[in-house]
Order: sequence, then C-alpha cells, then structure tokens
Amino acid sequence: MLQTMRWFGPNDPVSLMDIRQAGCAGVVTALHQIPVGDLWSIDAINERKQLVEADNDRYSPLQWAIVESLPVHEDIKKGRPTRDEYIENYKESIRNLATCGIKTVCYNFMPVLDWSRTNLNYEMPDGSRALRFVWEDFAIFDLCILKRPGAEVDYEPEIIESAHQKFSEMTPERIAELSNIVLLGLPGSEEAFTLDTFQGLLKEYATIGDAELRQNLYYFIQQVAPVAQDAGVNLCIHPDDPPRPLLGLPRVVSTEADLAQLMDASNVTANGITFCTGSLGIRPDNDLPAMIRRFGERIHFIHLRTTKREEDPRNFHEADHLAGDVDMYAVVKEIVLEQKRRAQQGIGETSIPMRPDHGHQMLDDLHKKTYPGYSAIGRLRGLAELRGLEMGIERSL
Repeated sequence: MLQTMRWFGPNDPVSLMDIRQAGCAGVVTALHQIPVGDLWSIDAINERKQLVEADNDRYSPLQWAIVESLPVHEDIKKGRPTRDEYIENYKESIRNLATCGIKTVCYNFMPVLDWSRTNLNYEMPDGSRALRFVWEDFAIFDLCILKRPGAEVDYEPEIIESAHQKFSEMTPERIAELSNIVLLGLPGSEEAFTLDTFQGLLKEYATIGDAELRQNLYYFIQQVAPVAQDAGVNLCIHPDDPPRPLLGLPRVVSTEADLAQLMDASNVTANGITFCTGSLGIRPDNDLPAMIRRFGERIHFIHLRTTKREEDPRNFHEADHLAGDVDMYAVVKEIVLEQKRRAQQGIGETSIPMRPDHGHQMLDDLHKKTYPGYSAIGRLRGLAELRGLEMGIERSL
C-alpha cells in the first residue's frame, strides 16, 4: 500500500517533516480555507502542492497523493435548484486537480455533520486517550441540550428516562463540553456550530428522508463521475460515521448494499470507495473482507483503523489498530491480494493509498493540542503495526 498520513495544512501541529519521518510517501490534505462549494483554482491547488513537495530535493520525497476532502455542498445533498451551480464548480475543481497531477478525491455525503463522537478524551487502560461514541450521551445532547422537536421517537423509553436523569446531574461545564463535541464542524476546523444554527440546518432536512437523500447522491455522482473518469481522477466516497441515522437525518452509505447501489448508479471506475474499516466495522453485519473482494476494483483509498463495540453495541471507542472488532489480518490480506490482482492484470493503481486513521493520544502527545484523532505518535504506532502486518502477509503468500 502507498503509506500516507492526513495533514491539515500549515496550522497542523503535526508537520510535514513528522510525516516524512514516519516513513510516508504521500500526504492526504485539502484546501480547508476555501468555503464549501467554491471553486478550487489551479493556483490554489499548486500553492498547496508546492508546500507539500517543498523539501523533496533535500529529504525523502512527499507527494500530495489524496484530496480529503473536496466537500459536497449541502444544497447538493438537499437537492435544491442551486445544486447544479455547485456541481459545476465541483466538476471544474476535479479538472483543475487533474491538471495539477492529483488523481484521487475523497468525499462524503453525510448530512450536516461529518463524523460524530461524544468523547474526544476517553481514557484507555494504558493511559492513552481515544475517541468514543456513547448512544445515551448522544441522546442527552439531542433531547436535553438541542431539544430537537420529535426527537423522542428515535430513542427507546429507558434511554429517554436515563438521559433526562443523567442530564439533571451534569455540571454546566460538562453540558458545554458535550455540546461542543457533537457540534464540532468539518475536520481541520476547530469551530463548532451554534445550537441555533444547527437546529436551523436540521429543519432544512425535514422533508428529506432516506429515499430522497439517496436520489440526491446518485444525481450528484451521475453528473460528476463521468467528468472524473475523463480527467483520470478517482472519486472515493467515505462511509457514514457512525453508520446509522442520527438526529433524524438519514445515512445512506453505511452497508454493503448501500455501496452496491451507489456503484451501480454510475458504473464507471472513477465512481469508487474510500474503504474505511473503522466506520464500516462499527456494524457487525458488514463483512469487511467479503466487501473488499466484491468492490476491489472500486476501492481507491483505504482508511485502516478499528473500533470496539461495547456492552450496548451502539457504543464504541477507537481501539488499537490491530485490536478491536475489525479482523485487520483478514482485511489487509484481501488488500494485498487485490493489489496483486491489479499488478497481474495491469489495471488500476497497484499500490492502493492507505492512511492509518485516527490514533490514540499517547506519550508526549498527551501534553500537546492536536486535532482529535490525529496526533502524531498514535498514528505512527498504527502505521508501524500495519506496515509490519502487510509485509508479513506479502512474504507468506
């Protein structure tokens, strides 16, 4: 696999030199400073690319391997008349990225929120800290803090009762902390939504259910994927995280069936998948090795991480990369076999880009401020483990 790490740009406390020293050849980044829906110009793309590759003549070379993400505007997700304007910008951005030599674009179609958690500093038995999602805590936010109209229908009576009881015992500081965590904006940003703004965004989805969101996704990909195919760019959708409806919002990229429908909606190779083992692995009904065998030629990017379901299976936390509920050996073996198949047939990228996704905050990073899930040392540990696993599998075949 092509080993990469995510980098949030010049303000990221993890530097490009850190990524070089981790042994990566690729950088996963985006133009976070450009408002969602606006055009990515060739000049702006080249400025970031030159920053990534600035010291290639002195040190181990890096390349801007993956765009993560080129965000999809909410008007596209909601199917508004203005969506075609934003889709045209998206197409032109893809063409511009291709002109600059960047050929893989990750995106997602989660309404309003990106990935959702309720704890960014869950203490593990070894003292490191992980990301965690607790269904009851999410219910507290929804029912007692946000007070979303009609939210009660999404929770069973015992969860509603315990949520109200727990909320009554929470300090103002804990309430504010939970609210800020759930309302965290796009990755790479430290700005959260306000409650009023967030409530307004949810209301705009009042008439958009599962079927409507799917059709809006398929419309988008049917317009964009042929352009990407012609430009030699691979699009790869990131699964929902968590892979289930939240806050009354539908989630339509959570299961094998969801991915199959999306692949059929535009049957070109450029319409592909970011295979995130952490997101898909939260659901026990997703057979990850089988999904790699089924969708292998459409997998253009891989996020390797694992989550651990708790007593209530809706609760989970980020586990060590070789622990948790994902059979990482079986997953990486299927990836290695897919790469060998591509090499034998002379098709596609034979080294699929991979990044160790998320990581525990640990060692010296416990005393630093980093983006949640993206501290250096935790990801370095994960990358080292995954690198060794891949080598062992390759040598055994």
